[in-house]
Amino acid sequence: MQDALLAVLMGLPMTLLVTALAFVIGAIGGIPIMLGLRSKWAPLRATVRFVVDLVRGIPPIVWLFLIYFGVQIGSIRLDSLTAAVIGLGIISSAYLAEIYRGGFTTLPRGQGEAAAALGLGSRTTFGRILAPQALRTALPSITTFLLSLLKDSSIASTIGVADMVFAANMFARQNPATAGILPFFIAAAVYLIVSIPIAIAARRLDTRLRKAQ
Repeated sequence: MQDALLAVLMGLPMTLLVTALAFVIGAIGGIPIMLGLRSKWAPLRATVRFVVDLVRGIPPIVWLFLIYFGVQIGSIRLDSLTAAVIGLGIISSAYLAEIYRGGFTTLPRGQGEAAAALGLGSRTTFGRILAPQALRTALPSITTFLLSLLKDSSIASTIGVADMVFAANMFARQNPATAGILPFFIAAAVYLIVSIPIAIAARRLDTRLRKAQ
């Protein structure tokens, strides 16, 4: 069991790296997409909506295969880690854009009108008044998505990323007589151990933000 645990833990840094990079890409990329979804110009709003629905409608593993096997720059093909981060980052951008948009839709419309009446510019209104409130509202959903992304990062193993699932699979194949499904139970336990502190920290942050209102 100790050997299986060590083998799985060898893949933990890669799991965390893929999750973190994809989440950062999504957190940043979701902002302009959210603005497009909230645009007053109907053609832009419809175009962005179509792209978001397209990204969300295709299974993540298909996106990874399309990017890993289909994207080639000259004679250079993306390595598995880059393809996984880009693919999951694109998916994260679409989902987080929807979460951001949902956070803004919960805000009273009168706040924007009041800020305009006070002579505040649109950027100031957005950055200092609306966005912080929308973030507080969206935080639980953002955390839920992060936990989902942590689990979904396991599909990166299908294109050769040496994460925990990849390590568990390799150990099981190399030790078919003794390993069985034990490495996968260990991987599941590690996913839980990593996920629970994130959920607790986010819950505490959400409580603090609500008290600060």
